[in-house]
Amino acid sequence: MSMPTRQDIPVHVRGYAPRHVGTLEFPVGAPASPPPRRGPFGLVRRHPLMAFFVLAYAASWLAWLPYVLSADGLGVLDFRFPALLGDSQIPGVLPGAYIGPLGSALVVTAITGGRAGLRDWRRRLLRLRVRWYWYVIVLTGVPALLVGGALLLPGAAATLKAPSAIVLAAFLPLLLLQVVTTGLAEEPGWRDFALPLLQRRHGPVLGTLFLGVVWSLWHLPLFFTHWSLGGTRPDTVHWWTTLGAFLFMSVAISYLITWVFNHTRESLPAALVLHATNNTVASIVLPELFPHAEGSWMLTGGAIGYGAAALVLLVVTRGRLGYRGPRD
Repeated sequence: MSMPTRQDIPVHVRGYAPRHVGTLEFPVGAPASPPPRRGPFGLVRRHPLMAFFVLAYAASWLAWLPYVLSADGLGVLDFRFPALLGDSQIPGVLPGAYIGPLGSALVVTAITGGRAGLRDWRRRLLRLRVRWYWYVIVLTGVPALLVGGALLLPGAAATLKAPSAIVLAAFLPLLLLQVVTTGLAEEPGWRDFALPLLQRRHGPVLGTLFLGVVWSLWHLPLFFTHWSLGGTRPDTVHWWTTLGAFLFMSVAISYLITWVFNHTRESLPAALVLHATNNTVASIVLPELFPHAEGSWMLTGGAIGYGAAALVLLVVTRGRLGYRGPRD
C-alpha cells in the first residue's frame, strides 16, 4: 500500500454545524506553526515558566550577595549598608527584589510575547476596577488572621495591648510604601506571570503549592542577614524553626492570594494590597499588640491563621479557589 500524500482536515464554523462540511487539504507532515528559534531566546520561548524562575533566583541572589556578606549579614565583608527609614533592608534587599521577579517577568514576557505581550502584561498590572468589597476583605481579613493566629499561642492573650495612635496614623502611609516596594517588586512576577501558567498546567491547588514553595525559598539568602527574624546563624534551632514557620506561612498565604486573584479577574492590585497588608501588620501592628513576643513567635501565629484560612477555602471551594480556566 502506498503512503498517502494528503489528508483532509475538516473546517468547523463557530456556532454552525452544516450537514456537509467542506475540507481544506494540506500536505502530510507540513508544520502547523513555524519551529521555535534555537539559542537562548528559543529556550525561553519553549520553557517560559522555568526561565522565569531561574532568572528570578539568579538575579535576586546575585544582587543580594553583597548584603549577605556585609556586616548586616554574615560579616565576611567589613562594611554596612546605609540605613534608610531606620533600616538597611531598603538598600540591601529592595534592588534584588525588583530585578528578580519583576525584572525576570518583564524579560520573559518581552521574549515570548513581544510588544503585544508587554501591553497585555501592563494592562493586567493596572486592573483596578474590581468589586470594592474585595479590598475590604483584604484590609480587614489579613489583620484578623494574623492577630487571631497569634492569640491562639500560649500566653498571648495575657500580653495583648492596644496599638498606639502613632501606629494607627502610620498604618496607611506604610501600607502604600509596602505596595510600591515589596508588593510591586514581587507580585508582577509571582502572581501575574507565574500563577496563571501554573494553574493552567497543574490546577489551582498544586499550582499554588508549587508557587508558594518557590516563592518562600527565593527568600532563603535573606535568612543570613538582619532581615531574618531568627538570626543569621543556621547552626541554631531558632534559625531553623523560624525558617520552617516562614515557609509554612508563605505557602498558606499563597492560597489566600490565589483565591483573591482568581475572584477579582486576576487583578494584580488586589494581590499587591494583600501582600502589603500582611507586611505592614507584621511590621508595626503585631509588635505593638504583643510587645514581649519574638518575631519568630509572630511568624508562627501567622502560619496558624493563614493555614486555617487556606484549609477552609480549599474545602469550601472544593479546591477550585475561584479558578475558571485560562484567561486566554
